[in-house]
Amino acid sequence: MCRNDGDQGCGPDPGQPPDDDRTFAALLEDSVEDLYENAPCGYLSTLLDGQIAKVNTTLLDWLGYKRAELVGRRKFSDLLTTGGRLYHETHFAPLLRMQGKISGIALELRAADGSRMPVLVTSTVKSGSDGQPLLIRTTVFDARDRRAYEQELLRARQEAERERERLQQLATTLQRTLLPPAVGNVPGLDVAAYYHIASTDEVGGDFYDLFPLAAGTWGLFLGDVCGKGTEAAAVTSLARYTLRAAAVYDPDPAAVLSNLNTVLNHEYNGTDPRFCTVIFGLLTPDGDQGGFRIVLASGGHPPALLLRADGTADYLPTPGGQLIGVVPDADIATVTFRLDPGDTLLLHTDGLTEAHTAVRGERYGDEALLDFVRALAPTTAQGTITAVRDLLGTLGTGVDDDTALLAVHVPRADGEEQQRAGGTPAHGAPPPAPSSR
Repeated sequence: MCRNDGDQGCGPDPGQPPDDDRTFAALLEDSVEDLYENAPCGYLSTLLDGQIAKVNTTLLDWLGYKRAELVGRRKFSDLLTTGGRLYHETHFAPLLRMQGKISGIALELRAADGSRMPVLVTSTVKSGSDGQPLLIRTTVFDARDRRAYEQELLRARQEAERERERLQQLATTLQRTLLPPAVGNVPGLDVAAYYHIASTDEVGGDFYDLFPLAAGTWGLFLGDVCGKGTEAAAVTSLARYTLRAAAVYDPDPAAVLSNLNTVLNHEYNGTDPRFCTVIFGLLTPDGDQGGFRIVLASGGHPPALLLRADGTADYLPTPGGQLIGVVPDADIATVTFRLDPGDTLLLHTDGLTEAHTAVRGERYGDEALLDFVRALAPTTAQGTITAVRDLLGTLGTGVDDDTALLAVHVPRADGEEQQRAGGTPAHGAPPPAPSSR
């Protein structure tokens, strides 16, 4: 529109609103009826008995009904599935009467063609000026996309659970292959072992074995590979079979661990070094005096515990032993002793002593374990394993690393053993306290 005031230019009349403003104003002039009929959600009003009195076009289009088929002819509950009608009668309607409003209820509506439509329903009781309820206004939201999303999440969760179960089964199977099916039956010696799995999701690196060597001697070992998972399992397998092979070649315990150190240091000397702690023992029966002569070699492993027949117990000193696989020439600590009738030797990994206790989250510790076995002595191999197994149970989730146990015991000649039932501490000893270290 041009002005006739001598100005040669043309432009919008300042008295007229811009086109965008006029368009927006036109949108605001939509009738209330149109907003109701074509709202992005469904609306219906029912009498107090549920009979449909009013329904908008959106809901009719969703369900495929004509208005005359519903208004004055059907109740809201008639649109629900069988399960939805039962829920409406037992929960939805009673709560609505008590509270006057109920929001976000997931239901399914039955369309004219018999199909089902998932919806979210909100209902409000409309009251008159005298406070008496007149009708019920209900808003219906399309939940088909949400239902599809929830179903997809459920499928993904179920698939993840199946995969987790498969991995757990694989980890358990792999763990079993790394342990002997049964420890050897040594003449004149009782043997017991136990493996405590801290997590079924990962393969641990603990291992043990007891096997025959030449000339009536026996070898035993117990170790712990650094880390968890398939990498640790590979090192565990390599360590276990290397120890067996090295013991056949040269049964001297220090030589056995030196050979294992050479193998690990050669195989894992790159950017991903792997190492372990191991204790290896050579058992030789003493036919003249009874019992066994034992030589133990330790490569950085927690010291073994000796429970004597006289009721005393202590750690066997193996100071200075270095981790196996870290350096080319590891220092191997050895100790030689006798296992007499009534004595018990206990080997363990650090999953027990490193476990958290309920006392301020402290570690269980070496001193607490020593106090525990002192209260047990004297006992048998099975009595020791049973007692320590029960101890692991009391620590519960505090045991966050696998624990391997191996105990050997020389029975008394008269067959009398002083094993307490269930491996409970003797002398009325209190439960062990965590170490103060």
